[in-house]
Amino acid sequence: MAINTSLAALDEKYFDFAHARHLLNRAGFGGTPAQIEALRDMGLNRAVDLLVDFQKIDDSQHLPAAKINADILKPPTKEQRREIRQARRSNDQAVLDRLEVMRRQQRQGDRRQSEDLGRWWMARIISTPRPLEEKLVLLWHSHFASNYRTVRDSFLMYRQHMLIRKYANGSFAKLAHAMIRDPAMIRFLDNHNNHKRKPNENLARELMELFMLGEGNYTEQDIKQGARALTGYTFHDNEFVFRQQMHDNGSKSILGQKGNFDGDDFVDILLKQPACPRFVCYKLYRHFVGDLDEQVTPSARKIIFKMARVLAAKRYRLSPLLKTLFKSRHFYDPSVMAGKIKSPVQLIVGTVRALGTPTRNLDVLIDAMSSMGQRLFNPPSVAGWPGGRNWINTSTLFVRQNMATYLITGKLPYRDGWSQRDVEYEPMALVAELPKRTPETVVDHLLSSFVAGSVAVQRRDQLVTFMGERGGRITEERMIGLLLMITAMPEYQLC
Repeated sequence: MAINTSLAALDEKYFDFAHARHLLNRAGFGGTPAQIEALRDMGLNRAVDLLVDFQKIDDSQHLPAAKINADILKPPTKEQRREIRQARRSNDQAVLDRLEVMRRQQRQGDRRQSEDLGRWWMARIISTPRPLEEKLVLLWHSHFASNYRTVRDSFLMYRQHMLIRKYANGSFAKLAHAMIRDPAMIRFLDNHNNHKRKPNENLARELMELFMLGEGNYTEQDIKQGARALTGYTFHDNEFVFRQQMHDNGSKSILGQKGNFDGDDFVDILLKQPACPRFVCYKLYRHFVGDLDEQVTPSARKIIFKMARVLAAKRYRLSPLLKTLFKSRHFYDPSVMAGKIKSPVQLIVGTVRALGTPTRNLDVLIDAMSSMGQRLFNPPSVAGWPGGRNWINTSTLFVRQNMATYLITGKLPYRDGWSQRDVEYEPMALVAELPKRTPETVVDHLLSSFVAGSVAVQRRDQLVTFMGERGGRITEERMIGLLLMITAMPEYQLC
């Protein structure tokens, strides 16, 4: 059957439980059967508008506040710098040692604050009533990628995070302009060393290659000229600073345009390139629609070009494009549904939110995500998280199954088995609304709620047989066993 490549809206009458589940999985992290049913009952248009216009949802009562110290790495004061110079001149090792201990303590405190930030964001993703917001922050964090490992300043990473959050479903153009002034990005890509006498090309190169145009849509000369436009864009302490004396005021030639360009002019030139909306939409497509591990398929290319026309027409405003995409016939094509591998965040958060399990221990969840290849505030490189099939190998599959077991039972693989009294989880809520609870109805209900794709009849029958043992009574213990079997299925790794 041909893949539907239309961005026209799906007819409301076809928006069923499976479509609502798909929407909640892709524009969020999944949900309970009751939440999926509520979304279905809203209808396609209202459901999409609710998810995309998330600023209308009050989240103040749901989310933990970040405890952040902006001065944790405060640079030495004028008096301290004078003391350091004097100690070096007089070779006063006692003073130098004391100052070094103070600096080391600052670094240790900053590392602890970075770990706290990871817990804060993870807790926020799990509990937010605005799931698309977190999904978009994850996207732009991986797109405009920097990491704490290189920046080594937790407050700068937090500040960048809040900048991304500000524009998450807003203007990509404004986000791109803001990023060339972001201290974490400047430090990550060494633009604080970008001086007119010796231009540093890192930020200019990544703006073209990874952030705005994609490979093949610029030349090395364009990179050199773009680097000149970005000279003098630096920071002091936590604030962006433009140093005029470092900036190259000469004429520059970038992608066929000539002038005395600065960083904003450079970004504007990139935004006007036809490749820019296409590249941004390619990233949106990979995040929300299909993994595209090896190459862009003809159907995906057709949709990406259509999305790019919408984005350009809306002057890089993201909300209208997201609404068009999430309502489109292509988004609900059978080839798209159940066609993405869950990221580690999607897997863990989705299990908590959909099955209603306890959060358990955040440090355990964060360490497991790291073992699966995704650590918040630490993408592996400026290219971000590769995603797709890169999430899956023999090692990560082992961790994935163990984490589902841990969330359901509280059992870690290196501990003894679980007993019902230690689980602290009540799975019966998942079938509370079923008018009739039989092994068949329970299995079908949970499969349709938590498994995005079709399940082989033989596998479904095995689950029914398991639930039918011991007289077919639907008990908490049987329900937990069933959930363990479902989350161990290969199909559970897809959304």
